Amino acid sequence: MNLNKTVLITGSSRGIGGAIAEAFLKDGYNIVINAKKSEEELKTLEKRLKNHSESVLAVMADVSVYEEATKLYKSACEKFGSVDVLINNAGISHFGLFSDTTQSDWQNIINTNLISCMNMSHLVVPDMISRKSGRIINISSVWGISGASCEVLYSTTKGAINTFTKALAKELAPSNISVNAIALGVIDTEMNNNLSEEEKHALAEEIPMGRFGKTEEAASLAVYLASEKAQYLTGQIITVDGGFL
Repeated sequence: MNLNKTVLITGSSRGIGGAIAEAFLKDGYNIVINAKKSEEELKTLEKRLKNHSESVLAVMADVSVYEEATKLYKSACEKFGSVDVLINNAGISHFGLFSDTTQSDWQNIINTNLISCMNMSHLVVPDMISRKSGRIINISSVWGISGASCEVLYSTTKGAINTFTKALAKELAPSNISVNAIALGVIDTEMNNNLSEEEKHALAEEIPMGRFGKTEEAASLAVYLASEKAQYLTGQIITVDGGFL
């Protein structure tokens, strides 16, 4: 158990972020959850988590805006003292031809997926360095490795996160801080609700394991990466994709 350790998870009102929050709660962490717009869902998750522990803080903030990311970080530190594990999970997808996208689309997905990750990492790093301890885990995608047709913007941001992970890991390793990314394949979340049942079935057939991943499977890896068992593991982009790539 990790009593008195704190994990901050961005974009965690539901789906993968929510599952990560529940997994860390079971491992004894103080939990900080966050959402940009889904206030009702965030409150619902907060209530569910507080059925098991009072060490839960929910904060509404757009972490792609540095001032709001700062508000989230300061709230976490005021409540629990410090942040031991940062999970950069906030993200959106964008499906469509690149030629049909606009500069507004580009800026929105870059801000949400990449800038939010940089903002939060920039905020937690100084204290982690001073304590010579910390974990940063970035939620990425297999499309950031291979690229995907009709998901050019999404693939671009996730590829940038992968490189950010590798570079920051090298910079922070002397301070005993690990930085890793979980590159997810097709996970059964609301993000895939734009697919018809027929499309979902066809996609599952392309996956060697024959199914979509579960949010709990992503969450269990995040808990492992935050543990002492993974202290020598850093700078890695770990794929969780059922053999898809």
